[in-house]
Amino acid sequence: MRFLSILSLILLVTLSCKQETKTAQKSDNEPIIPFSEVEIEFLHQDSTSIRAIEVTEDAVMYAGSDGHYGIYKLNLTNTKTTDADIASQYEVANKGRIDFLGNNPSFRSIASTSKAFYILSIGNPALLYRYDKESNAVTLVYTEQNEKVFYDAMTFWNDNEGIAVGDSLDGCLSIIITRDGGLSWGKLACSSLPNQIASEGAFAASNTNIKTIGDKTWIITGGGTSRVYYSGDKGRSWNIYNTPVAQGKSTLGAYTMDFYDENRGIIYGGDYEQAQDNNDNIAITANGGKDWNVIASGANDGYKSCVQYVPNSNGQEIIASGFTGISYSKDGGESWSQISDAPFLSFRFANDSIAYAGGRNALAKLTFKRNTIN
Repeated sequence: MRFLSILSLILLVTLSCKQETKTAQKSDNEPIIPFSEVEIEFLHQDSTSIRAIEVTEDAVMYAGSDGHYGIYKLNLTNTKTTDADIASQYEVANKGRIDFLGNNPSFRSIASTSKAFYILSIGNPALLYRYDKESNAVTLVYTEQNEKVFYDAMTFWNDNEGIAVGDSLDGCLSIIITRDGGLSWGKLACSSLPNQIASEGAFAASNTNIKTIGDKTWIITGGGTSRVYYSGDKGRSWNIYNTPVAQGKSTLGAYTMDFYDENRGIIYGGDYEQAQDNNDNIAITANGGKDWNVIASGANDGYKSCVQYVPNSNGQEIIASGFTGISYSKDGGESWSQISDAPFLSFRFANDSIAYAGGRNALAKLTFKRNTIN
């Protein structure tokens, strides 16, 4: 939603990390050693506001304000840890700046395949670019012109099929899909989508209001109404599930969503204008999003714009972040503690302790550290 472009003026940092690791999955009976702090290491700091990050096994890809994008190749064999040496752990593979008819678009959505990564702008016109990882060529693969167009999030099911979601046009959500590896994109007709309720939209907060696992897809909406759009066949058909989170005005509702597996999921939000309000802003599902139950109402740290399960935690450990700081749950969302005041907005785990972060004037690595056992 558009109000988040105003919010970016007061936000300092955006996070992003991916759930990939070689660490063994925790068993149900294995005790959790909880996170206690977050260490922040900056890869670079400049004038770019980075709001979209994708993390793969060997690279961090980002896109942000004023048309900027780039790739950092990860060189994690370098063990230097002083502030002066942090940058030497990473190789800048490429940086660029996109100009479209004399204007530099603002990017908030990013996704990748094995061959390319894709960046999608907000506002009119919508611009979706493909960056070829081998040739470094940048190609405009989709445009859409409408004074109300505003895309919020994007992801891929596999190397060939991907999806992006945006605010309502003509009475339904804007959903575009590719079936040819991102070379071309087509928009779903409103006749193939559920009718949208007035003032229902999606927040461009952290590229986390869409989630895919296998062929399954979940989209969370917010604002006047917070509902879940679910597809079990990669966007060919859709069902609607209601949620019990607080909703009813443009700044209120579910901002972010994650699923640990096909059954267990969480939605998190609140009201960014009343960030300390912590009532009915978190809900979980155990049956793939069909039913949701509010948890920790009145007993959490308020509005957050991004939520993610910690990899290999059996769905018990969760991190949520926003401009009010970083919060942590070790019991599936039933209770929360704030472990940092850093105002990160969006994140993805690289493994079960490391994340890469971007935000206003910064790109950073975050290391979540656990309590030691006496």
